[in-house]
Amino acid sequence: MNLVNLLLTLILSYLLGSIATAVWTGKIFHGIDVREHGSGNAGATNVVRVLGWKTGIPVLLIDVLKGWVATMLPVFFNLAGEDTALQINYQILAGVAVVIGHIFPVFAGFRGGKGVATIFGVLLAIHPLLTISCFGVFLCVMLITGYVSLSSMSAGVAFPILLFLFFDTPSFFFKIFSIIVAIALIFTHRKNISRLFKGEESKLFKKGIKN
Repeated sequence: MNLVNLLLTLILSYLLGSIATAVWTGKIFHGIDVREHGSGNAGATNVVRVLGWKTGIPVLLIDVLKGWVATMLPVFFNLAGEDTALQINYQILAGVAVVIGHIFPVFAGFRGGKGVATIFGVLLAIHPLLTISCFGVFLCVMLITGYVSLSSMSAGVAFPILLFLFFDTPSFFFKIFSIIVAIALIFTHRKNISRLFKGEESKLFKKGIKN
């Protein structure tokens, strides 16, 4: 029965991730597809650039929320003992499924965002204190540089470093997962890295086509 529940959890997690908040919000309220403007990314940062903060903030919050809800499904369904390594492992699987859904959403032609906000929701559900610490890294880099991409990558790299140095977890899989998250964030931002080196990367506070 737990295997059936786990499969249902993974399917639900993927479908939650496929809720294309940025795409739907742009089309419904502004009549545009944000993937055709700005950076071409279906994420909250591009929504802020193209459509402004009033649209971008709700998109950001929903993307974080869907990551958190999906990752908490193993807890809600009581798939394993509370705070055990097995429960955390199930949460990681659900987290991977929701992030895949966000990056490759079935409801939006499999063209989604980079998954940063959704990953934040995932990690917040699994290890809140560590995730908040990484968010502090994000804010520091953001305030200094103004680049969301650099801030996201910095927070991602800080995640396994802080975990190994200052925090702990009963799940060895989570330690491996933290390294994978850091690598994945760098990989999904490879175009941003190229633009950063060329001096062509846009800062968050650049005005979009609408406000």
